[in-house]
Amino acid sequence: MENPHEPRPQAPATLTASNPFARGYDNRHIERQLLITYEDDCPPCFRPVHDSQAHLSDDGLQLFPCLFNDEFALISEGQSIPDELDKRCQSTGLVRQIIYAVMGEMLNERHYLGDLYSLEEAQAMAHRLSFETGHYSRAWEISTAHLPEESMLYLEEWVSHFALRQTGLLFELFTLPDCCGIGCKLIGTPWTDENLLNIEGNRYSSLRQEQLDAGTPEALVNVLYLAALADVRLLIFDPDAAVLDGLAIFDE
Repeated sequence: MENPHEPRPQAPATLTASNPFARGYDNRHIERQLLITYEDDCPPCFRPVHDSQAHLSDDGLQLFPCLFNDEFALISEGQSIPDELDKRCQSTGLVRQIIYAVMGEMLNERHYLGDLYSLEEAQAMAHRLSFETGHYSRAWEISTAHLPEESMLYLEEWVSHFALRQTGLLFELFTLPDCCGIGCKLIGTPWTDENLLNIEGNRYSSLRQEQLDAGTPEALVNVLYLAALADVRLLIFDPDAAVLDGLAIFDE
C-alpha cells in the first residue's frame, strides 16, 4: 500500500508509448525503507537504513529516533554512530513505520512498484509479478497493418523462396499457413548495445545497418527493433490479429 503523504516515483508516461512492446519488470527486488516524520509542517519522508545498521530488526528500527540525510537514516538511540556518519546527517526525526518497497526495471530504467508492510507480503507481490521464465511475455501476435505493403511483400517473398528461412540477421522467418500469418523468431534479444556487444561484438547500429544493407525494409527493421528491445522472442504478423496501441499503422 502506498503512503498518501509523500509522492512516490512513477513510471514515465512516455516509456510504454515509445515502445508498445514493453511489458513487465526485470530485476525485481525489495528495499527496506523507513518512514520518518520530522518537523510538524513537513510530510513524512522515506529513507533506507544505513548499511552499518542493516542488521537491526524491524522492532529495532520502528518508533526509534533517527538521524538522516538525503541518502540514508541511522537510529540514534542505543546505537554507536561513527563521527563521520554523524556529520553527514543534518536532520533528526522519528521512524514511524517500516516499509518494504518492491522495485523493478523496465528497459533499463528503475521503477517503484508498490509499498507493503512486511517482508513476506513484499516477497509474495514480487513473486506474483514474476514468471518461471523470468519474462512477462515473449510472444506477440500483431496485425499486418503495422507493416506497409513493401514490408509484407518482403516477408512473403522470403518465406516462399528460402527453405531454411534463415536470414543471418538475428531474426528467422516462418509461415503459419492456417492463418495466413508470418512469424519472426528474434535472436540474441534484447537488442541493446550492451547485450549485442557481448554476443556479436557490435552495437545495435551495426546490426541495423547490416539488416538494411541486406534489403530488409526500414519499417520492418523498426518494428523488429522495438520488439527485440523489449526482449520479445516470437513476433507474428497476422491480418486477423488486433493492432497494438502505440505502434504505427500503415493500412487499416
